[in-house]
Parts: sequence; structure tokens; C-alpha cells
Amino acid sequence: MTGEVYVALFYVEHPLLESPIRLSTDWTERLSDDPEIYGTRSTWMTEDPEADPFYFVVASTDLPSDIDDTPASGNIVLDNIDPEIARLLRSFTDRATIHMAVVLAETPDMVEAEYRDMSILSADITSGEVVISFSREDVELEYYPCDRMTKDRFPGLHR
Repeated sequence: MTGEVYVALFYVEHPLLESPIRLSTDWTERLSDDPEIYGTRSTWMTEDPEADPFYFVVASTDLPSDIDDTPASGNIVLDNIDPEIARLLRSFTDRATIHMAVVLAETPDMVEAEYRDMSILSADITSGEVVISFSREDVELEYYPCDRMTKDRFPGLHR
């Protein structure tokens, strides 16, 4: 067993948000004293980690799996300690995009695993927790073949 602490970083974007939401599952360093805020500074998804840190939230996560023939999906379980979380999640009707990276607390700039361009599918909100489910688009929904099988594009098929 190693003493390494794995940290999940989340980057959530949506057209209605003024700026992306950056969340971290580890309180790597103190970002401010008043109010007391902890988080992780990483160069992942930002040019300036000093100005754009990932804020610590009490959360757990299930990583997307690499099982064949299934979309990569996972979830985040947040403690429901602030009513603003529910208000924010209920404020938009179209899907937000979420990106996720796994880093080590010792080396937050080195990405161990990365999952990009996933959609938030649902948010189940109870009095104790918020479960946010996300997934990548099914491979079955991708257009294949990308070209139409017309006489001009594929003359060998129409002899």
C-alpha cells in the first residue's frame, strides 16, 4: 500500500455559468484564511492555477469504467451542506459538460487519468447528499459511416 493520495478534479462548464466550476476531492492546501477555504492548485484545464484553483468539496466519486461496448459513466456524491448546490443544479434545463482528471496530491499537475467531454445526465438531491451522474455519449449514437452511400461518393457500389 502506498502513501499516495489520489485526487479527483472536476471541471464543469455550461453556457449559463459565468465561469467554469472547479472542484477537488482533496484539501491539498489552504487557499484563503478568511473565509477558510481549501483546494488544489493544478495546471489541468487552466493557464493560471493561482487564479483558478479547484475548490475542495466533501465528495466521493465513481470513476468511469473502461468496459467495452458501454459508455464511460460515473458519478459524484456531494454532501448536501449548502442549499445553493440544489438551486444551481435546478437552474438549467439543458446538459452541462463535465471533465474529470485523477491526479496525485503530491503532483497535481501530472494527470494519471482523464475523462473529457462527458454530460451531466441527472442530479438526485436528498436532504443528505447530491448524486450527480455523468456519461459519455454512446458509441451507437455516433454517425457511421459519415458519408452517404451515393453514386458520386462511392461509384464502386453503383456499377
